[in-house]
Amino acid sequence: MIWRCRSRDLRLDTGPLLMGIVNVTPDSFSDGGRYDTTDTALARALELAGEGADIIDIGGESTRPGAAGVTAEQEIDRVVPVVAALARRTDVPVSVDTYKSAVAQRCLDAGASVINDISGLRFDPAMAGIAARYHAGLVLMHIKGTPQDMQRDPVYEDLLGEIASYLQGAIEIALAAGVERSAIAIDPGIGFGKTVAHNLTILKDLRHFERLDCPMVIGVSRKSFIGKLNDGVPADQRLPGSIAAALAAIAAGAAVLRVHDVAATRQAVATHRAIAGA
Repeated sequence: MIWRCRSRDLRLDTGPLLMGIVNVTPDSFSDGGRYDTTDTALARALELAGEGADIIDIGGESTRPGAAGVTAEQEIDRVVPVVAALARRTDVPVSVDTYKSAVAQRCLDAGASVINDISGLRFDPAMAGIAARYHAGLVLMHIKGTPQDMQRDPVYEDLLGEIASYLQGAIEIALAAGVERSAIAIDPGIGFGKTVAHNLTILKDLRHFERLDCPMVIGVSRKSFIGKLNDGVPADQRLPGSIAAALAAIAAGAAVLRVHDVAATRQAVATHRAIAGA
């Protein structure tokens, strides 16, 4: 399977791709404030590329539960210089984690190849057209509510069915705008309007989403459900749980893993694949 991202064809048949996370924010749940300047963010992105990241995902707005929103102008100021500098320094494809079309367009102009939209094209009706115009790779994620309210007692009558329906709707919006199906990936949105039990069910039953016929992006790295399952361990101590969840995800069909810890995850994935293929 190929994931087409502008002029790049990313192969998905040789094992999961690793999407390294760089948050150019003061308030992200795990590394907020560590990489909130262009220089520190660029250095971190190049470090992840050196560790073997297949994609670098740059974000300029925290979407942790309860996070305050930022304007498009603030987000552009944070991420565009990083995207532009990174595109000049490495051949690793750059993704922009945004639900705002204005931010996506500026980042695509600066050299980004992928739009990672947590809203599945629901928050900004212009996003699908931007993705189509630039032939960008597009990650369509499920979210229940908004980052401000998504964790206030999320309830589903049919967890997997409702997520699949939402993602199918996102795919249809993208296709109607002219996005090629080969450019689309889906993400069930671990932690975005889900309880611990919801997250575990999704990870256990990921193959439910194969019927949508798009590669799956899974982001479990350092997320709060890992802390809740392990005596409240803080985000910066959740690497073992993150790797366990990532390996479960690839065993269930994940094609792309969105991670903070590229080198450690790559080693774990390589070992897992060697055992599975022995």
